[in-house]
Amino acid sequence: MINPILVRIGPIAIHWYGVLIVGGALLSAYAASREARRRGQDPEVVWDMLIWVLFLGIVGARLYHVFSTPAGGQLGWPYYKQHPLEAFKIWQGGLAIYGALAGGVLGVATYAWRHHLNLVLWLDIIFPTVLIGQAVGRWGNFINQEVYGYPTDLPWGLYIPPERRLPGLEQYEYFHPVFLYESIGCVIGFFVISWIGRRFAHRLLPGDRVALYFLWYPALRIFTESLRPDAWTVGGWPMAQVLSLVMVLAAALFILFRHTALKPRGIQAS
Repeated sequence: MINPILVRIGPIAIHWYGVLIVGGALLSAYAASREARRRGQDPEVVWDMLIWVLFLGIVGARLYHVFSTPAGGQLGWPYYKQHPLEAFKIWQGGLAIYGALAGGVLGVATYAWRHHLNLVLWLDIIFPTVLIGQAVGRWGNFINQEVYGYPTDLPWGLYIPPERRLPGLEQYEYFHPVFLYESIGCVIGFFVISWIGRRFAHRLLPGDRVALYFLWYPALRIFTESLRPDAWTVGGWPMAQVLSLVMVLAAALFILFRHTALKPRGIQAS
């Protein structure tokens, strides 16, 4: 098991979890800046808006986690309402991606509004690269020994120490490495959407790349969430799966309606 603390400087501890989250965001921003340059936009805009996206993304991710109610005794609203100060300890894990997406979009929208930028254009540039940041950030879950699945005897099963096993699963040692499945799926999604964006640039419309993200990642999440024994459920349904299904259907209808029902003429990407 890897020590979750990367380095300690006096009373200050730098955690792997935070380093990987920030590192993933920087890698995503770098990829977005290259895409912006390729499309004739100022790449410095990406770096200027990063602080907005990172801050509001972390706030949104934490709020989603704090107000959730995970299964298996994991921390959630029943715990945080009794220990409110614990909600600020983000280095211990507990950042929900859908909350991060909501906060991140708000960050981009805020920056675009303040600087009179085309919001849809910049979302198209940024969203596919978000997958790279997610792929890196998921390894923070590995360090913290969280986001694993049901027990498995597959050769790539992840060993979880007894103190990190969920209630009812203490007798098992190896579990599905759900974090790894999602990390790999995000990397593949980044390259697939990037390829589509360049190969079919003359046929894509503003907002299509965002829609492709909301086809790919939620579909991936439906799969990975089905493997998690600690999923937050509402009425017996995993909340992340319900949200994912809604996003997939909305994205599919968005693309289908624009490209078939309306039959618009494709726009050459810049």
